[in-house]
Amino acid sequence: GPTPARLYGQYARLTGRPALPPLFSLGYHQCRWNYRDEPDVYAVHSKFEELDYPYDVLWLDIEHTDGKRYFTWDKSVFPHPKEMQEKLWSQGRRMVTIIDPHIKRDSKYHVHKEATSKGLYIKDKDGNKDYDGWCWPGSSSYLDFTSDRVRSWWADQFAYDKYQGSTPSLFTWNDMNEPSVFNGPEVSMPKDLRNLDGVEHREWHNLYGLLFHRSTAGGLIRRNAPEKNVRPFVLSRSFFAGTQRYGAIWTGDNVAEWSHLEAAAPMLLSLNIGAISFVGADVGGFFGDPDAELMTRWMQAGAYTPFFRGHAHHDAKRREPWMFGEEWTVRMRRAAMERYALLPFWYTVFWQASVTGMPIMRTMWMQYPRAEALFAMDDQYMVGSDLLVKPITGPGVSSATVLLPMVDSWYDAKTLQRVASSTGDAAGVTSLRVESPIDLGIPVFQRGGSVVPRKLRLRRSSALMTQDPYTLYVALDDNGKAWGELYADDEVTFDHERKGACGAARFTSDWRGGWALRNEPDLGAAWAGDEKEAGRRMVERVVVMGVDKVPGKISLDSEDLEFEYDAASQVLVIRKPEVSVLTEWEMKVTL
Repeated sequence: GPTPARLYGQYARLTGRPALPPLFSLGYHQCRWNYRDEPDVYAVHSKFEELDYPYDVLWLDIEHTDGKRYFTWDKSVFPHPKEMQEKLWSQGRRMVTIIDPHIKRDSKYHVHKEATSKGLYIKDKDGNKDYDGWCWPGSSSYLDFTSDRVRSWWADQFAYDKYQGSTPSLFTWNDMNEPSVFNGPEVSMPKDLRNLDGVEHREWHNLYGLLFHRSTAGGLIRRNAPEKNVRPFVLSRSFFAGTQRYGAIWTGDNVAEWSHLEAAAPMLLSLNIGAISFVGADVGGFFGDPDAELMTRWMQAGAYTPFFRGHAHHDAKRREPWMFGEEWTVRMRRAAMERYALLPFWYTVFWQASVTGMPIMRTMWMQYPRAEALFAMDDQYMVGSDLLVKPITGPGVSSATVLLPMVDSWYDAKTLQRVASSTGDAAGVTSLRVESPIDLGIPVFQRGGSVVPRKLRLRRSSALMTQDPYTLYVALDDNGKAWGELYADDEVTFDHERKGACGAARFTSDWRGGWALRNEPDLGAAWAGDEKEAGRRMVERVVVMGVDKVPGKISLDSEDLEFEYDAASQVLVIRKPEVSVLTEWEMKVTL
């Protein structure tokens, strides 16, 4: 401490900083237990394509395997897994398969056979026999992930020649890793079992999921030898202090009820308080059948959480976004489009978290520690420091009350209108009633004094957005100032760490005999002076909120720029500045 920012910086130094994930993992994920076969996968993918509905990842649950044997495929329904992945990747999509820690006890199963011969399993309470528990495959044994030797062996299983049918566009979901044992006490492992060092399970239970997650992430890195230069994506259900270094977490099996949508934000905020930031809840609820309104409101809320995945139980009705009728598909698609437009902002906030340790989804008190009236709030939150989000979590609700900290001014992020001015009171809060019919989505506000980057060209996946230009949304504070960052790298590899192939634009605006917006980027060694990279990251538009004077002229390097100004809304739009976020520049507004 004493501030939240210093607290999380100290905690990150102790337990590790959050990993910067690959960009695709911040897009929308479509999952179900289970997509039945390859034609089912292709049909779902094709429908997303037909509707221009953006998504990045299609998931396969346990039924894709050969009898719940992980690292295998049921060839009767997935006869060509490699070709399936490559086809989806050719259109910018990845896939994820589930791999759990319980190993089917089958002498013909190569993973079990090798684990047994090498002595890699957790032992019974006497330390003599391999533990035999019950999980999805039936009789199962459990690898001892507290052992370096076991973790290294596990990582090797992800090699493409061992995990046959896998490709570089396939990533991993670790479930049941508490570990779950159906016939065990508390549906987990007996506390008197022993690891390979003879230590009882009660001493390392909380570490098991963390070490399994770590091992899997290491395997996804190791499979791309010799460079080992592709960032992994692994979703885990179990976690512990330090999990933030390895991947994403979700809240487990929820229910398609309004009460579970209402509980999602408090649960995710609790995880973020614990410095586990890359988190989400199953959109729509895992068990049961959401109606169209619940599914839509959940999609709208999920679009403003760090991990954004729709998922469903195999007994639930199909609930892909087009299953509820055209009018509802349009609403859900609009929510997904909001998410994709904001991907540059999300990626920047994830980068900031990887540097500072600050949570991504923040309770109000994290950002406003002197506003006591906000301390107990768990139904609205901040994404980074600049967006305030208020999910709608009840049926038939078309308005909401939002509490806005008075130390800042605020703008409606969708209408761009100023809704509150600052009083400068760090402890003050003002109440605002806002209309939020389902067609408009949920209330979202941009903090005055911030710059939020977006990409506004609709694409079907994040991979197809790489070359797209940015639009900068500048929300002026009451003194006409703003500041913000935009982080960029190749979105896939570790080159940002290893070579300095990255850059952070730093925008500032203020009044100095007129208004000016400046960029003074901080570039890594590999991108300093790189004109090709600079040319790929251009600004096509600047939208400035809170401009209360009519501009006379806007210039960049003595050249006049096109602009439009709406005096009623006080919004200024500067068009086609043709500047890069990786080069220095200054736009000047003469009144």
